[in-house]
Amino acid sequence: MDQHIVFFDLDGTLLDRSKSVPESARQAVQTLKNNGHIVAIATGRAPFMYEHVRNQLNIDTYISFNGQYVVLDGDSIYRNPLKPESLERMVNQANTNDHPIVYLDQEDMKANVQSSSYVSEAIATLKLGQIADYDPTYKERDIYQGLLFCKAGEEQEYEAAYPEFDFLRWHPYSVDVIPQGGSKAEGIQHVLKQVELPEDRVVVFGDSLNDLEMLAQFKHSFAMEDGHDRAKETASYITPDADQDGIEQGLKKMGLI
Repeated sequence: MDQHIVFFDLDGTLLDRSKSVPESARQAVQTLKNNGHIVAIATGRAPFMYEHVRNQLNIDTYISFNGQYVVLDGDSIYRNPLKPESLERMVNQANTNDHPIVYLDQEDMKANVQSSSYVSEAIATLKLGQIADYDPTYKERDIYQGLLFCKAGEEQEYEAAYPEFDFLRWHPYSVDVIPQGGSKAEGIQHVLKQVELPEDRVVVFGDSLNDLEMLAQFKHSFAMEDGHDRAKETASYITPDADQDGIEQGLKKMGLI
């Protein structure tokens, strides 16, 4: 079979509910590689948040921050940080509203408050084994993504004020803040330009709202059975949950393993 490139979302897709890679998925990824295909990750997470997964599966091509930081074969090929001036204005507004913010670059995350139950509870669901330490000096580095902590609906104030940013809710207490128009689909395009593969050789797996663009753009798209309804409506195919061998079954359907 012609070489394909397969992009996996992480949470709820390549990772099961315990944030682990199921054995069937691990074996499927290895078989993909043995069969000459390219394996990549496309996630909203920062690179440091899933280094252990990349090491476990020996994956060195990945899209982070929902498309804002792209690495091919271990080398960064695209970076799109948040606009510093707009970020500063948003931070001031968030401070007025008592809405904490966590700043993320490719290496670390820092919070602009010393403690917050919203921050602690949301970050804990990622099972990173770490917290966001207090450090308000975000101006000294490129920030690719912010985490704005507020209740559902409260982000509308920011959406109206900052059209240059996109706000994607990932937790009842938190939304991702990324550059407007950025997406995993856009990140994939930067990879395709380098590997010179056509779009009909792309396969994508996802389960959530930040996967919609890539599920819609590429015809070989799989949504997980327990994923968001809009993801399942958008994808070409539905495959079982991560812990029900969904990755393996989807790749077998494509004839890639």
